[in-house]
Amino acid sequence: MEIIEDPMIRELKETVKNIRETSIKNLEKLLQRVGESFEDNDIEFYIAETGEEANNIIYDIVKDEKTIAKSKSNTLTEINLVKFLEKKGLEVIETDLGDRIIQLTNDKPIHPTAPALHFNMEEIADTINEKLKVKVDANPEDIMNTIKSDVLRKLEDVNVGITGANAVAAYDGSIVMVHNEGNIGLLSLKDTHIVVFGIDKLVSTLEDAISVAKLETVYATGSRVPSYIGVVSGPSKTADIQKILLKNMYGASRVVAIALDNGRRKAPPECLWCIGCGTCITSCPIYNVVGYDFGYKGYLGGRGVAFTNFIEGERASFDAGIYMCTLCSRCTTKCPLEVPIADIIEEVRCKVQRAGYKLDAHENIKRNIKETGTPFR
Repeated sequence: MEIIEDPMIRELKETVKNIRETSIKNLEKLLQRVGESFEDNDIEFYIAETGEEANNIIYDIVKDEKTIAKSKSNTLTEINLVKFLEKKGLEVIETDLGDRIIQLTNDKPIHPTAPALHFNMEEIADTINEKLKVKVDANPEDIMNTIKSDVLRKLEDVNVGITGANAVAAYDGSIVMVHNEGNIGLLSLKDTHIVVFGIDKLVSTLEDAISVAKLETVYATGSRVPSYIGVVSGPSKTADIQKILLKNMYGASRVVAIALDNGRRKAPPECLWCIGCGTCITSCPIYNVVGYDFGYKGYLGGRGVAFTNFIEGERASFDAGIYMCTLCSRCTTKCPLEVPIADIIEEVRCKVQRAGYKLDAHENIKRNIKETGTPFR
């Protein structure tokens, strides 16, 4: 029996669907509440209306650093954080294995949870040997250990770790992060931990956030749980000496949370239900043919193309492949939350068409119909 057919997973799926629908309906209320909860938990909190604003907030925090490190995050890709900081003269280290390979190859990620899936072993080994000045054989363990050693060495001089979040519990003021490699745990222990998340990641309670994280793991990896589910609810502290509260123990002495809007309030509620598992991508016939040309930045496949409209506008959706979609709805059939991606794509197509972005082939068909009464010559 497939894991998604397990009765407990089916029940979890319905639970999370209700959590996401309710959360998006009450987004403004949750946004206000999470600010209050973060303040209670000694977490600095900002709401960034745009990606530029988020980048500037981050730079103001890290501007005196030489190197910072980050985890895999579609939200950080969305705001072009790495390029922004590199232009400011900072070195940015990707700590996720797949993203580090992508960084070394200077390529694009092909999947949210397996960004370097399109490279074979020999290509990865050749890149590592060239960029890191080592000699590694083309086998997975040697590749992993070589990149791990290089990243750990660089992390010794890093004071700031930047991550995304899988879900954020508004009433608890808790940030939930899912990972298998352990890198997010390392980053959260740096002196300053910055967390950037879309406002659509908000849910009510920590229990809700864990449910979202579990379902995302099931559909993203086929596992019941990830190796790690990290929960950050404030800077590190202890009261082990005479019950006196002392801050700055082993973990971060400063935690900064940045909630990003960047067009999300303009998106239809259904578009924000997404939990980021990537199932829609693997089931998409177009994506499986053209790859990341059907998508935008970290947001790939039909949902990514549609979502692009709300964060970047009609031109970006056109460039991302809004007309490629066949509207077959396989993505919705496979999606655990049944996000109606084809319906959203049709609405976005209308906006893109009204903005004047059209395919030459469509214009030819239109002209043929006018001139000859048939789309064919």
